[in-house]
Amino acid sequence: MKQLIIGGARSGKSRLAQQYAVNWQARTLGEVIVIATAEVTEGEMAKRIAHHKINRPQNWELVETRLDLTAALSKFSQADNLILVDCLSLWLSNILLSERSWAQAKQGLVDIVGQLAGEVIFISNEVGQGVVPLGQLSREFVDESGWLNQSLASEVDQVTTVIAGLPLVLKQLAEGDR
Repeated sequence: MKQLIIGGARSGKSRLAQQYAVNWQARTLGEVIVIATAEVTEGEMAKRIAHHKINRPQNWELVETRLDLTAALSKFSQADNLILVDCLSLWLSNILLSERSWAQAKQGLVDIVGQLAGEVIFISNEVGQGVVPLGQLSREFVDESGWLNQSLASEVDQVTTVIAGLPLVLKQLAEGDR
């Protein structure tokens, strides 16, 4: 199954994804791989990353990639594992601030989703429910984030939004519907 979990900052997205992965691992005894897109820096971001590390099982493999998400997914996805991507919003930001083409990176990700052998949970922020930002880069980020979430939502089996720690399933395909 391929899933997209969206929600605001500190809404409980990662906790929901991690609980699903814990239950999946207990049921299947498969490997869980976390693909982290955040860059370890000092200060506030380092604290956020430490919080995530503390709250996930020690036996999960961690793969860090700021830009090469599609390559990491291709390399690590297997029929007997689950990959948790945390998070698409940081990956988008990383690409927008790099020399890489966002259009190509996004299309590469959308194209590969259906080809991945194992289960995947994508985590992404829902940023389009607030005011329109003033700066050009901020507006571009909000627009591209919304379009990325829409594109992935059409490719995955399940889409869940999380608000105040409460999940609401927006899309759920039954077995064989894909």
